[in-house]
Amino acid sequence: QVQLVESGGGSVQSGGSLELSCATSGLTANNYYMGWFRQAPGKQREGVASIDSYNSTRYADSVKGRFTISQDSAKTTLYLLMNSLKPEDTAMYYCAAALGYYSGGSLRERNYNDWSQGTQVTVSS
Repeated sequence: QVQLVESGGGSVQSGGSLELSCATSGLTANNYYMGWFRQAPGKQREGVASIDSYNSTRYADSVKGRFTISQDSAKTTLYLLMNSLKPEDTAMYYCAAALGYYSGGSLRERNYNDWSQGTQVTVSS
């Protein structure tokens, strides 16, 4: 069973940076993909960035050039580095994992089976 434990959320001023981490356990398959999602109050959860087991990535247009998804060489920790943060980035952030091969990963919530507990990111203007 895959377990995902997230950390690193917090509050930051507009233009600042934060890095989220997602520690994984039980993800032993050679082919998998992982993603970062966020949900703001009153809005649907949206995909932000994803990565496959070969380190190909995919980003939502709203974060391209500002956010970077990566994983460590042991592939036990997923990261999301968020630069140039804006108030509209304020949301609860989740990491998610799925088995199988999907080039660049997926930004679609329905493609994922396992989810973290979520961490709050608040960006003030």
